[in-house]
Amino acid sequence: MDAYTSFAQVYDELMDNIPYDEWISYITSLLHEYNITEGLVAELGCGTGTITEGLAAAGYDMIGIDVSSDMLEIANEKKIANGFSSIMYLQQDMCSFELYGTVNAIVCVCDSINYLSNTDQITTVFSLANNYLEAGGIFICDFKTKHYFRDVVADSVIAEDRDDVSFIWDNYYDEEQNVNELALSLFLKENDDLYRKTQEFHYQIGLTCEDMIRCVEQAGMELLAMYDAFTHTPATDDSERVYVIAREKHHEGKLYI
Repeated sequence: MDAYTSFAQVYDELMDNIPYDEWISYITSLLHEYNITEGLVAELGCGTGTITEGLAAAGYDMIGIDVSSDMLEIANEKKIANGFSSIMYLQQDMCSFELYGTVNAIVCVCDSINYLSNTDQITTVFSLANNYLEAGGIFICDFKTKHYFRDVVADSVIAEDRDDVSFIWDNYYDEEQNVNELALSLFLKENDDLYRKTQEFHYQIGLTCEDMIRCVEQAGMELLAMYDAFTHTPATDDSERVYVIAREKHHEGKLYI
């Protein structure tokens, strides 16, 4: 289900507190660490394309993949306005994405992995990444931990009032189901006297380092590192966001195109 129907309209405005430049610099440093300094890179769950454009600016030939047509409509508008017309955007589900050939690296960040329903789907994503990576290519993804949902955000409520939009984030973590439910109420200004209210529900699963290790192994990839986000410190289940770096491993019948 597309959880971003109305949110897409104001996503960039409401996410303006995220230090995207720092995130892009960190991802780029990880790519460089494994000698990927140019060439084709695909981003899964690219949303409105902010990370995609940042990596394009760093010299990569980018492909952005997202299931949301609303997000991709904005991404396509941005790439023209910002001078990144060479970026290719594809509307696909990350659990069944297809590329025209192999790429040097694949990234999937901003906790897009947590939106999958279970670890079987995550394993599928790793398997597809392994299939579409060049020999020795790198897959970088991040995830929010079960600790983050259970102990940090838990039953929190966040509200903010802006000139053109107001929102309420109502967070609930169901520990038995291991699902974090975020009820998002948006109030979009239509004129001086009228705001239009829409409500959306976002669901994310909590994950542990052990979960992700198992997914990497079952997909046949080589786990290189798991870092506490934006550091080179080994991750633990007390981390809130974790970066996973896995390397492609050849399997019988794979063709490199």
